[in-house]
Amino acid sequence: MRGRHRRGARWFSEHLREQGYRYTVPRALIIDVLSAMPGHPSVEEIYFEAHKRYPQIGLTTVYRTLELLVRTGVVLKFDFGDGRTRFEMAGAFQGKSHHHHLICTSCGKIVEYTDFIKEELDLLKKTEDALSKKYGFAVKSHLLQFYGVCYVCLKKREQP
Repeated sequence: MRGRHRRGARWFSEHLREQGYRYTVPRALIIDVLSAMPGHPSVEEIYFEAHKRYPQIGLTTVYRTLELLVRTGVVLKFDFGDGRTRFEMAGAFQGKSHHHHLICTSCGKIVEYTDFIKEELDLLKKTEDALSKKYGFAVKSHLLQFYGVCYVCLKKREQP
């Protein structure tokens, strides 16, 4: 497999086994494909790329494998409001830092941002701590998405 995932096939195999799952060719292939794809591909886009490399793979296998990878924390699953579920490798497995998303509800553009300000980090930490205390819940991670209209779409709306 030619994937760009940081930890490699051996780690992934051990990670699955620790959680009671087998390391299979389709699972390795999907990790490889998703690691190499830019942005936030849909199931269909992942399937198309996987099928080019391994024609025996079926769409159902891709769906099931992605759900397994989400459950095991290797892949993140998103709904950006475009009617398609989208995926990306979890930051720790891709070598990316934690990020949030800005989603344009007009054109669908997705901006990942990591340039957090101190106040934002403090607020998130306080929120996680308060939720943990109030509900007896150990917060491990969070996903934050902001929906709005991008600069380009705003400019288009201003033009007569």
